[in-house]
Amino acid sequence: QLQLVESGGGLVQPGGSLRLSCAASGLTSDYYSIGWFRQAPGKGREGVSCVRTSDGSRGYADSVKGRFTISRDNAKNTVYLQMNSLKPEDTAIYYCAVDLAIRRCVLDVGPYDAWGQGTQVTVSS
Repeated sequence: QLQLVESGGGLVQPGGSLRLSCAASGLTSDYYSIGWFRQAPGKGREGVSCVRTSDGSRGYADSVKGRFTISRDNAKNTVYLQMNSLKPEDTAIYYCAVDLAIRRCVLDVGPYDAWGQGTQVTVSS
């Protein structure tokens, strides 16, 4: 059974850092993409970053470029999101998701096949 589990969220002051992890299990292919999304209270779910695990190609939302870095450890089926220079507007529940199609990763929610339960990130002084 395909399962995604996020971890690493928490409370951090503005300017601080957090690293989120997304551990995937039940995958039957080496060709898939992992995306990170977030949803703030009263807002829709937005794409933050994604990576295609076969070749490492990745994408970022404009709002996080230069601050967030996505990486993968294929041996562990785990994808990380390093978040630096955090701002209060980064506060949200962060979700990871898997797209099982063989294509470049995208930051739209539609193509993703399975989702994790989410982890809360709060940026506040």
